[in-house]
Amino acid sequence: MNRKVYIHEEVSIRGAARARYMHHVTAWWSPVGRAERGQLCLGVFGTVGSTGRWPEVINIWEEDGFAGLARSFEHELSHPDLQDPSLRAWWRQAAPLRRGGFDRILLPAPWSPTVEELLARGVRGAVYTQEIVAVEPGLAEAMLEDFREHALPALREAAGAALVGAFRNALVADSECVLLCALPSFAAWGELEEARRRPGAIRDGLARGYRRARDYRRTLLVEAPLSPLRLGRQPEATDRRPLDEVDGAGS
Repeated sequence: MNRKVYIHEEVSIRGAARARYMHHVTAWWSPVGRAERGQLCLGVFGTVGSTGRWPEVINIWEEDGFAGLARSFEHELSHPDLQDPSLRAWWRQAAPLRRGGFDRILLPAPWSPTVEELLARGVRGAVYTQEIVAVEPGLAEAMLEDFREHALPALREAAGAALVGAFRNALVADSECVLLCALPSFAAWGELEEARRRPGAIRDGLARGYRRARDYRRTLLVEAPLSPLRLGRQPEATDRRPLDEVDGAGS
């Protein structure tokens, strides 16, 4: 039973700074957040620009329920400048690398794996699918159950997909879900997209799994080098490199 709460961050990157920003998040912030807040990194991903906004980074953090999230907020915001002292230097370095972003607070489906479970199972992908699904207010939980019963088996059969997370947005009218799956290769993704469009069991299973969706947007993500699922562990301070030694990245 997953009782965690998650922060989902969409971060807009300046120019070719994506690789430096991802290193700054994983190696320079994640060990601090884990030590001071008990916050675990689920993943840091670059959006495949041809499938969504670019250049963009997606960060996902796991908190110990709403009590843990409240402690994190208090730790960060109970200062005159509304900033965690441990973050001041980090923010100064991050500011030239990003332009802003948009965050969600997410509740997992009870059967959605925790970070520790994902690492114990060795879940990882060469590429990840992220779907932001809009449903009628009040139907997010039902959408997640449909996804588990119908869509997830179809995704596994078509592309060897592994579930990374199935969530609903905690701060809207129970009207938005976020789904994250790992795929073994880009070729598997291509095969999945073909199967979505061919008559047959895969398309039928997906149709049933998404029958409550009013709309959804699917993007592809690729993990940062120090993202936990790629590493098989949480990043550590010993992984740090000076940011000017980290290669830049495009869209």
